[in-house]
Amino acid sequence: MDAAHTHNFTLPPGFRFYPTDEELVVHFLHRKAALLPCHPDVIPDLALFPYDPWELDGKALGEGNQWYFYSRKTDARVTANGYWNPLGRDEPVVASATAEVVGMKKYFLFHVGDAKTNWVMHEYRLYNAAAAAGRSSRRRGRPKRSLRGRRRRGGAVVFG
Repeated sequence: MDAAHTHNFTLPPGFRFYPTDEELVVHFLHRKAALLPCHPDVIPDLALFPYDPWELDGKALGEGNQWYFYSRKTDARVTANGYWNPLGRDEPVVASATAEVVGMKKYFLFHVGDAKTNWVMHEYRLYNAAAAAGRSSRRRGRPKRSLRGRRRRGGAVVFG
């Protein structure tokens, strides 16, 4: 990994970053899509799909066994060594105070050739991404996504 693409996203000692699905969508993704400041601004932008999941260390906010980053939505979920295959249906992310659907969550499993791996990605998007994207001509038609990851079973990372 070259220095130009290395990021050191760390929190002060004693601070942990373990947001809920609702917090990721409402407090981070929605603000990012609306071009509002995010405080703290700790989740980096990352062009995900050129990278295999094991190459993401140092490029995303890592907290425990999870990695967090924003990535542009794309249909091509392919890397040099594999691809991300969707799992199941999208799940709603619901605001706890209002029971309103504020986002959607989708799971993807990383495959190397025909072999499944333990790398899972959780992809978040705004429920009404078209309305949020319409607030900025720079984002129209290309809504932001937030992703997070977790290490699981033999060092694999789960993104979510």
